[in-house]
Amino acid sequence: MNVEFLTRTRNRHLKLMQKTIDTYGHVLKDLTPEQAVAYTDGPEGWSVVEVLCHVRDFNEIFLQRAQLMAAHDQPALQAYDHEALVVERDYKSQDFRAVYADLRAKREEAIRFFEALTPEQWERVGIHPEVGPITLMDSMIQVGHHDADHLEQLTRIITQIPR
Repeated sequence: MNVEFLTRTRNRHLKLMQKTIDTYGHVLKDLTPEQAVAYTDGPEGWSVVEVLCHVRDFNEIFLQRAQLMAAHDQPALQAYDHEALVVERDYKSQDFRAVYADLRAKREEAIRFFEALTPEQWERVGIHPEVGPITLMDSMIQVGHHDADHLEQLTRIITQIPR
């Protein structure tokens, strides 16, 4: 595949990683702590703070997997039970503004990591427990898709709040 095309694609996804973090900030800016826990994605759904905690934790998981892939030859990547993490890490009791600040800082770390990869490292593969072999490029692209899914979810929750 064309090296210039791959570089352009990587750069666009790195910008997307930054843009989605900025978008989370815009979506959350007028929210109160009470609203962040009171409104959910349906009767059994997550609240705003739970969604945000999930995104923060999976940002860290995506970064750890990518670091493992960059350092080792075809590592087995660990599976995570995202529903169990909600309970284990007591997402409901966390301050959504602190969670967002942590997510933002961790995302900056992830972006710096991906920016520093060599062309050879981009092709490194890890074995994902659910989908099989993935490259570091796949891993970075997954971050953008994950963000888009949860930004849609957050906006759906927030539109329930009376204005």
